[in-house]
Amino acid sequence: MKAIVYAKYGSPDVLELKEIEKPTPTDDEVLIKVHAAEVTKADCEMRSFNFQVKWFWLSLRVYMGLIKPNKQVLGGYFGERSQA
Repeated sequence: MKAIVYAKYGSPDVLELKEIEKPTPTDDEVLIKVHAAEVTKADCEMRSFNFQVKWFWLSLRVYMGLIKPNKQVLGGYFGERSQA
């Protein structure tokens, strides 16, 4: 499947369109096919690692990845059409 991914923090130039492995759902999960996704302010802040609230940047950096992002695909909002 195609996804916009990023392997390092930075400007929008770090975003790349790549073919990634399709997720395999477990017995208690459902695979959802997404036709469109939105980009939010939070996605932009995570990609650039430039947050409005400066006092908790260290805890966020530990959670999100010290050197590079742990989760390389941004976003979490999607439609409601099920693939399975």
